[in-house]
Amino acid sequence: MAKARGASMRSKWAKSKAVILCAVVLATAGCTAQYRTHGWMPPEEDLQQIVPGVDTKASVEDLVGVPTTSGVLNDGGYYYIESDVRTFAWQRPQVIDRRVLAITFDSTDVVDNIVSYGLEDGRVVQLNRRVTRSGDGDIGFIRKLFGNIGGLSAAELLGNN
Repeated sequence: MAKARGASMRSKWAKSKAVILCAVVLATAGCTAQYRTHGWMPPEEDLQQIVPGVDTKASVEDLVGVPTTSGVLNDGGYYYIESDVRTFAWQRPQVIDRRVLAITFDSTDVVDNIVSYGLEDGRVVQLNRRVTRSGDGDIGFIRKLFGNIGGLSAAELLGNN
């Protein structure tokens, strides 16, 4: 009986060790950093084919593809943006590298300049959330719905002013 009891205790201890080991492995796996790349940057050999003063918007699209974004104005440039983001456990994702390629055009849609920017060239822009409060404040829906019932007279409804 003592042998059976000792074997049972060893079996429980082995199962406990297995559960603890699995928990440690899962916790460790959950705390590894994950890296993602967002956006797209044309290869350098494709960019070498673009000649300022010669190529146009159409030829740039043919050579390196459609841009990630473009300028708002008619003669705005093309912007190719690629970012590397690191995510670690519960922390907020962190941009560890960003590359921006700006191709600007003149008024005739001919390439004017090609400039590349990195994360070190940028600056953080704080966004302000400005909310315009309505004039009716805390008036509820029902009060708005029935608020004008007492404000009208029969003469006003019949048009007899």
